[in-house]
Amino acid sequence: MRRSTRPLALLGAALLVASVLSVSMAAAPSTASRRAEVYAVSGPSTITLTGHGYGHGHGMSQYGAEGAARQGLTWQQIIGFYYPGTSWGELRGPISVWLTGDTTDDVVVAAQAGLTVTRLTPRKSWTLPANGARQWRVNGLAGGRSQVQFVKGRGWRTWKVFRGDAELSAAKKRLTLVTPSGSKDYRGRLRSASPVPGGAARDTVNILSMESYLRGVVPLEIPASWSPDAVRAQSVAARTYAAAERSHPNARHYEICDTTQCQVYGGVGAEHPAATQAIRDTARQGLTYDGRPAFTQFSASSGGWTSAGSTPYLVAQADPYDGWEGNAVHTWTKTVNDSALERHYPGIGDLTSVEISGRDGNGDWGGRVQEMTLVGTRGRAATTGDTLRTLLGLRSSWFTVSVAPLQARTRG
Repeated sequence: MRRSTRPLALLGAALLVASVLSVSMAAAPSTASRRAEVYAVSGPSTITLTGHGYGHGHGMSQYGAEGAARQGLTWQQIIGFYYPGTSWGELRGPISVWLTGDTTDDVVVAAQAGLTVTRLTPRKSWTLPANGARQWRVNGLAGGRSQVQFVKGRGWRTWKVFRGDAELSAAKKRLTLVTPSGSKDYRGRLRSASPVPGGAARDTVNILSMESYLRGVVPLEIPASWSPDAVRAQSVAARTYAAAERSHPNARHYEICDTTQCQVYGGVGAEHPAATQAIRDTARQGLTYDGRPAFTQFSASSGGWTSAGSTPYLVAQADPYDGWEGNAVHTWTKTVNDSALERHYPGIGDLTSVEISGRDGNGDWGGRVQEMTLVGTRGRAATTGDTLRTLLGLRSSWFTVSVAPLQARTRG
């Protein structure tokens, strides 16, 4: 799980990289009280980054949840450790999910008995006829109209046209969505939703109960074969996170997306019996803060220390559960050539040093990198640990640096 806005997330990432490439060559003043770390680079070199954790480190560590469960903690204790200061409450009701894999402006489903199309405003439903059709679809038209069509042999035939958005449902509460990349089954309803009122463009949005939604989320966020209490803790965190997103919808026509920018959601095909049982064991249980669903961020691994987030219950604290023997990302390394940094920051010229001037103060080496500067023969570029993490594909922003001369290749 990670958090951002949907289409703007990709744009934001592109703008982030662009701003890095054009960053001012004057380093921003450091607010850190500790002495800057300076790693000299002389000539062609390899730069090895050794780090801890995977992800932003806010809230629950998924590897930590498994480590805690292996030590005998219950799912309630795991949740209490990672989200201190929150309260328990019931979370229920439907949620609407943007299915990003359907890139067309129509919603196409396989024909089945009891298939129904519903106009949303004013609300009216029609049962689609058993006419031998293989597929049905709702297609967006100019003027904000919806066109209901079916196909038997070749070509689509129009069955009905009306104004406004529409959705498809079935008596068995499960539909097969057909997209350019294949077919997937989803519980609940599939809506042809207009991003802009009155437009022909449509997004496919899945509306279903929170508990049904979680069945397609939890096995993709944590291995269902892990300890039951770890999977139960993930169920609570995912349920609460979705409820928080629902209270602050991502767009006018959906509340949450199905990618790592929100929570990964895969529909029926992602479901696993062990995860479904964990969801049932924690049914409707979630966390609140000040009477509202808590923003229960989580990431793969804290690396041994969680990081402070945007709310009082996303605290920075030592995590004694993250470092069990099965966590391959508790500690990691990545080696790049100095030229990789020079490509991302061409204005600095040849890299002569890497300087880290600010960390969060928690754990090895002083914690996660906040402020750093790349110094070269032609200038300096101020950046952050999170930015470097994005550019170099690092596991996290918690790392230290070592530099060695680049060994020239010898002829065999």
